[in-house]
Amino acid sequence: MPEVKLIPLQHFQRYSEAQMLERARTFFEEIRGRRTVRDFSNEPVPEQVIRDCLAAAASAPSGANMQPWHFVLVRDPAVKRRIREAAEQEEQEFYTHRASPEWLEALRPLGTDANKAFLERAPILIAIFSQKYGLLPDGRKVKHYYPAESVGLATGFLLAALHHAGLASLTHTPSPMGFLNEILERPRNERPFLLLVVGYPDQGARVPDIQRKELDEVLSVFG
Repeated sequence: MPEVKLIPLQHFQRYSEAQMLERARTFFEEIRGRRTVRDFSNEPVPEQVIRDCLAAAASAPSGANMQPWHFVLVRDPAVKRRIREAAEQEEQEFYTHRASPEWLEALRPLGTDANKAFLERAPILIAIFSQKYGLLPDGRKVKHYYPAESVGLATGFLLAALHHAGLASLTHTPSPMGFLNEILERPRNERPFLLLVVGYPDQGARVPDIQRKELDEVLSVFG
């Protein structure tokens, strides 16, 4: 690997403690309002907004800076229909055969089922792929380190960026998702990580009345 040139730290802004507290609280108040939406409007979304959010996602940290992700932006109605049909086939198998009774009971309050109409109605689908290894121009493989963790970080960046931009989203993970490689013509070194549904909430959209755990329930402090 070539040597990496070290440069002065850029784009880091230090704030006063009061400013830090205000910014942290403002971000918390904004991001805690993000909810998974299943009722989408078919109203188009500005493409540049999506591109800027994807650029934010692609700036996420990654193992050895390998950036082991690929994003596929889907707007074509015919492609969205193919994805819906394939996803619903897998979901039907999940709900009728693969899911344990405990899993189905956990999903019951959310009201989910094998019908995934949002995959067609929403204006944007973003398929996120994790690259198990990279490929050099001569065909040699380059090992990627912590690809799942890295792509998870990028996905988190993307969810936050979309919410900040004023868009709703839904994380969809039909299992298995190999059909995405075929439909979206992605190579064998890429594995579908997540299918993200993006758009505006439909008028009158409803979401489950669920609560997040309190911070003290998920935080331990030493020192």
